[in-house]
Amino acid sequence: METLIPLFFAAVVGFQHAFEADHLVAVSSIVSKRNNTFLAVKDGIFWGLGHTSTILLIGLLILVGKIVMPEQVFSYLEACVGVMLVVLGLYRLFKFFKYRNNHIHLIDEGKNHHLAYSVGMIHGLAGSGAMILLVMTEIKETFDSILYLLIFGFGSIVGMLIAASFFSLPFSKRFANNELIQSILILTSATLCIILGFFVIYENIYG
Repeated sequence: METLIPLFFAAVVGFQHAFEADHLVAVSSIVSKRNNTFLAVKDGIFWGLGHTSTILLIGLLILVGKIVMPEQVFSYLEACVGVMLVVLGLYRLFKFFKYRNNHIHLIDEGKNHHLAYSVGMIHGLAGSGAMILLVMTEIKETFDSILYLLIFGFGSIVGMLIAASFFSLPFSKRFANNELIQSILILTSATLCIILGFFVIYENIYG
């Protein structure tokens, strides 16, 4: 019964985890290139899958393989998230200023979700240390620990699915013809990515 309680809350914790600031600004920047809510939702799902796959992989290495990773490693991984956010924001700004007079290039209707999956993987690397420490503190059985990570991952997928669908609404076809609104939203999401990225880098390297 004591094991079932943390397992029950794993999905809730995962759902809440999806709404952390660095996750939200990254996904908002990704879906800003969509005018199709369905594709944006799939971006959210792929982010969650990438996030879960990394946490599960590191969890298996630590919980099953008994590999010890110094705490400092996870600080550097957090800094990598900051670098990713800065690059993501700068890339979005580059695309915006390059194609601002050719609106069609600002929208991506392709079904390739590699970017969302890759961003999710990097976020998973950064968050894996604290998550696995929490699991090891609450649950003693290895199988239950892995199950917790899987349930947590499912919760994060659902959470990011909802977040991606919400952020995609201003970029949907209903608003696509209003270039001023589109431009403001793209610039805002990209700028937030860069600012938060530098903050994360500073906090984990110099903080």
